[in-house]
Amino acid sequence: MPDISTKPYLLRAIYEWCTDSGFTPYLAVKVDAATTVPMEYVRKGEIILNISYGATSSLKMDNDAVHFRARFAGVSREIYVPVQNVLAIYANENGQGMAFDVSTTAAEMPAPETDASAPAPATAPALSAVPDSSPDTAQEAPPAPDNGGDEPPKKGGRPTLTRIK
Repeated sequence: MPDISTKPYLLRAIYEWCTDSGFTPYLAVKVDAATTVPMEYVRKGEIILNISYGATSSLKMDNDAVHFRARFAGVSREIYVPVQNVLAIYANENGQGMAFDVSTTAAEMPAPETDASAPAPATAPALSAVPDSSPDTAQEAPPAPDNGGDEPPKKGGRPTLTRIK
């Protein structure tokens, strides 16, 4: 019997703690071919998603993936994030939450060997980028914070998550 990961259970627990405490739960995600997210908001291969009740529709956090609908620049988008790709879940207001090591993403996972008589499993949606020809679209995306240096976080601004490896 394969080991069952605790990660999806911890994600649901931190999400519930955030909502019960009146905080806004955010999900930090490593983007790869197995994720479906708006590519114009991806920075350095990662994206931060607000998964609060008011920001999402049809949120489902199961043992394999987190999927929901959310609006980006007024356009409703379908979001699909494999649990393996979740880097962290945290409260936006105070930064408290939990970070995870993502050494192997869902796209890098080896395909499971299947029985030839078994039906083929449904695959996750594939990630595809469509280049945008309008120059004003790039200005709509919020600038990504650059915390790559050794400077301490600035006081009074928006809370950020700092990953320590």
